[in-house]
Order: sequence, then structure tokens, then C-alpha cells
Amino acid sequence: MSKKPPVPAENQSPYPIAEPPHDHAQDNETVAIVREMAAAKQRRVGPTSRQLGIGAAVGVGSAAIVAGLLFWRGNRKDSK
Repeated sequence: MSKKPPVPAENQSPYPIAEPPHDHAQDNETVAIVREMAAAKQRRVGPTSRQLGIGAAVGVGSAAIVAGLLFWRGNRKDSK
């Protein structure tokens, strides 16, 4: 037995007290767009630490090659 007193039909609210159950669609258009935007944002996050390390190694290596070419004296004999 409930503790609520009975309410006459004239005094009952025309609005529902509890929300009716929803049928949840798995993939509607909005959910698909939001998931696609989240995946795109994840791809644009930025370079990883591994990519930064590889970039630094390539930069240092190319600087060393350029310096070696600039200061290479070839097979010259010293004139002194």
C-alpha cells in the first residue's frame, strides 16, 4: 500500500508525472556528425614526441651535412 492519498480524477494533472520511455536510435545524423568531428579533432591534435624527435634528428643531420660541404677543402695541397 502506498503512503500517498488517493487523488480524485478532477484534481489530477493533465501533464504526465513520469517521462515516457525513449527509443534510443543507435546512429542518428547528429550523433554521426559529432563522432566524425571528434575523430577529425583527434587527428589534428599535433605532432607526437616521436615525430618531434625525428624532425630534430633530420634538422641536426642536414645542418651537419651543410657545414661539412661549406668547410670541405677538397684534395688541395697546402701552399705553405
